Amino acid sequence: MTDTQNASLSRAKANKEDEFYTQLEDVERELKHYRKHFKGKVVYLNCDDPRVSAFFHFFSYNFERLGLKRLIATCYQNQKRDLFSEHDSERAIFLEYEGDKDGDRIPGDHEIEANFLEGDGDFRSPEAIALLKQADIVVTNPPFSLFREYVSQLIKFKKKFLILASQNAITLKEIFPLLKDEKMWLGANSGDMSFKVPDHYQERATRFWVDDTGQKWRSFGNMCWFTNLDYKKRHEDLILYKTYNPDEYPAYDNFDAIEVGAVANIPKDYKGVMGVTPGFLAKHNPDQFEIVGITKTWFGAATKKYPQQEQVSTNGKVSLVGKLNDGAVIKMATPPPSNKTYYKVGGELFIQTYPRILIRSKKVEI
Repeated sequence: MTDTQNASLSRAKANKEDEFYTQLEDVERELKHYRKHFKGKVVYLNCDDPRVSAFFHFFSYNFERLGLKRLIATCYQNQKRDLFSEHDSERAIFLEYEGDKDGDRIPGDHEIEANFLEGDGDFRSPEAIALLKQADIVVTNPPFSLFREYVSQLIKFKKKFLILASQNAITLKEIFPLLKDEKMWLGANSGDMSFKVPDHYQERATRFWVDDTGQKWRSFGNMCWFTNLDYKKRHEDLILYKTYNPDEYPAYDNFDAIEVGAVANIPKDYKGVMGVTPGFLAKHNPDQFEIVGITKTWFGAATKKYPQQEQVSTNGKVSLVGKLNDGAVIKMATPPPSNKTYYKVGGELFIQTYPRILIRSKKVEI
């Protein structure tokens, strides 16, 4: 992910810009991988704008084809049918749909039951939790700023789910252990996605535009689905062609693993632990690789701790820091190119990688 994408998502979180409306084509492209899971099930859209959202549209129009039992949707502080709620209502509504009644194969207004909630529809409210308990599968695009809390609730109530979020969430202390322990994984599609956003959202220098109708749009290049629904594509092996040699794959100084970086460079014959980018999880086959850790301090897998370091920045500025203890470190014989920050510790030179997921092949005998 680029610095620009990171900064954009950070601003969205800081400003609580949590309304990013998923496009129908993105919902359709992902949902086609999970059809077998929905027969006879109650689906709950608990961060939705009923009747006008792509999620409600998809499930109501495919209700019979999927064999659903019931569809429920709630919306936070909104009683309107407009796409973008201004969250100006103390009460919210929830909708229920139990399939086509008049035979026209279209979910008409008279077939969708609308009811008022007593509260604001927040997914954490007792009313929303009561609806959650009735559901088998939750599908939605939850608020970026509440993602950790949102996932925690799904796990607590042991729900199946398919939810959209940023890949930044992979390295979070509350999220990564669920991925490592196979309690959830990434869905079939990831990468660039575009979202409609409310009119009051500020313009951006990049990944922002206004279409011919005046609708504002934002896009992110690092979106992904998180799920605990299995799908066939997840069990396809990565095709590997490179072989290990120590000159190309340096060992970390503070983790018992080698640096691989790009997924395409994973050596097919290495028996030990390898560090790869978080994007690896979008291609992870649990039959091919084991996830063993992450190079974040909170995970506790580092084999050593560095004293205070001298950081030499790309502009030549030298400062005292403690950054080397939060990430994988590679020892250097000579200073790196001038466009790369490096560190000095007791006369030794080091560079630090971005966060790495630590994996081990299940198909190379140790």
